Amino acid sequence: MGGFAGFYQKESLLSHSDYHYNHLNKMIQTQKHRETSDTKSNLILTNSYALACTQKVQTIRMYDKTYHLLLCGELYNTEELTDLLESYSLTPESDELTELILLTFFALGEEAFKYFKGCFSFALIVEEENVLYLVRDALGCRPAYYSTLNDLFLFATEPKALLAHPAVDSVVDNSGIRELLFLGPAHTPGITLFRDIKEVKPGHFVKVSANGFIENMYWELKALPHTDSYQETIEKTSHLVKKAILQQAKPFSEIGCLLSGGIDSSIVTAVCAKELEKHNLQLKTYSFDYEENDTYFQSNSFQPSLDRPYVEKMVHDFHTKHTYLTCSQKNLFDTLNDSVKAHDAPPMGDIDASLLYFCRKISPECKIVLTGECADEVFGGYPWFHREDLLSLNTFPWSSNLSTRTEFLSEKLLHNNDAENYVNQAFLNTTSKIAYLPKENETERTKRRNGALSLSWFGATLLNRMERCGASGGLIGRVPFADRDLVEYIYNVPWDMKIRDGVIKSLLREAFRNDLPEEILYRKKSPYPKTYHPAYEELLRTKLLSRLEDPSCPLHMLVDAQKLKSYINAPKSYTTPWYGQLMAGPQMLAYLLQIDFWMIQYNVKLGIM
Repeated sequence: MGGFAGFYQKESLLSHSDYHYNHLNKMIQTQKHRETSDTKSNLILTNSYALACTQKVQTIRMYDKTYHLLLCGELYNTEELTDLLESYSLTPESDELTELILLTFFALGEEAFKYFKGCFSFALIVEEENVLYLVRDALGCRPAYYSTLNDLFLFATEPKALLAHPAVDSVVDNSGIRELLFLGPAHTPGITLFRDIKEVKPGHFVKVSANGFIENMYWELKALPHTDSYQETIEKTSHLVKKAILQQAKPFSEIGCLLSGGIDSSIVTAVCAKELEKHNLQLKTYSFDYEENDTYFQSNSFQPSLDRPYVEKMVHDFHTKHTYLTCSQKNLFDTLNDSVKAHDAPPMGDIDASLLYFCRKISPECKIVLTGECADEVFGGYPWFHREDLLSLNTFPWSSNLSTRTEFLSEKLLHNNDAENYVNQAFLNTTSKIAYLPKENETERTKRRNGALSLSWFGATLLNRMERCGASGGLIGRVPFADRDLVEYIYNVPWDMKIRDGVIKSLLREAFRNDLPEEILYRKKSPYPKTYHPAYEELLRTKLLSRLEDPSCPLHMLVDAQKLKSYINAPKSYTTPWYGQLMAGPQMLAYLLQIDFWMIQYNVKLGIM
């Protein structure tokens, strides 16, 4: 999975090498969960750079220049890059991915970044030029963070590594508070909850040198005319999806799939199972649920059915080696705090905590899993692509009702922070940058807008969830539907092809009509499972009430205690989400508990509210 950390300083680091080595070691030690069994952290100190990686820091000397690379993740178009290098009379001497990246950069400079396709983030240093690049993949599948503090530039795969350096403080100012309470668990691209820590935006790179700091975009979604017929579009969609899956399914002997029985994960499973069968291998698959969930499950428009019957059908038809994983309510509750530490922020309550729990269960026997994540963002599977009441909203459609977030916040906080204005501005900042085609009507423009929003906001949250839960649990998660070529193509397919005759994701269903059983092909969307067990809600309710009785509880700085107690004791809705499709009443209690733990664990210092 990989992880890195480091810093750049104009003056020499070598004159106080022990001091800087000590801080560098503390930074990388926070990311030991990103080491694999056959790797250990690698630390390097140069005149201006301190570099650490959970894998090897790759160093290459070419034409009197020294290049260092710290990599998290992988590229999937290595054959394309090798062919490209041949045109420059360059041939890699090894199969090392890092060498391929460095050679491409040597040949093309900053232009190289737009040729890299995969799930990655990396730091690249040209030592003699005193230049550092911090680069993140197009969709943001792998993380990268940084801090700019006077003449010191720090970078890392996770915020916790930056916070381990004494120069970075855990201050959360008004911007962070607004992100946490009004937008969270999503966040504005490029921003974190901490004042001193920024995120490299997907499709961007940061360049740091003695001349200063700049951030540039190397990739963005573009609105382009679609010229393929419907049948050609079906065929190309099938080709692109299968290509993405097979590129990410290597090495075949080490992969598994997360299988929910929905169309997305079933497509990934079907393609992988058929390919592994050619190599006399049996695909490992995993599904999740909660103890006694069949008893307490409540069917609703967001989550119409349980997964198990559909999983059983896929396992039977594709002969996978399947494991049914279950989580008790107590284990789920106990993992909430670990989930915060995995994300360095309050995440999606039990939705994230359960994934972390399951990743830990999978990783001892399977280190790489493919998922169906991002298919709904790409193919229009969410309600806000087809429900008129959600299409008409001029705000984030997955988080449209702010009252459920603000009803128990303190009057002082609400007075000093205009929640509606902050959310509206974040919405407008994103939508103002979306390009449209001249012939698109209002409905088509709205759906394109929601598609772009879903990829850059909602999808980014889910990709981060998979990456951070996976890394913390010792598991590499790969997301074929976030393949750049696939996303670029489907983004410009007209909506009457994506959703034909009222059938949601009809294009994807048609592309795999001959690959899946009919009951799987036309199953109604049912998101990642959540618990409906009253025992879990009672654990949350009891704990949160207990925390409010403690005068030192940091939630007192954010909420009106009496209003919150009334909210806690009121009946909870499981069917009216305040975020996405799964975050309802119980998840708000979990989110508040995670905020409480996060503020204590990270020694959060609140700025002016």
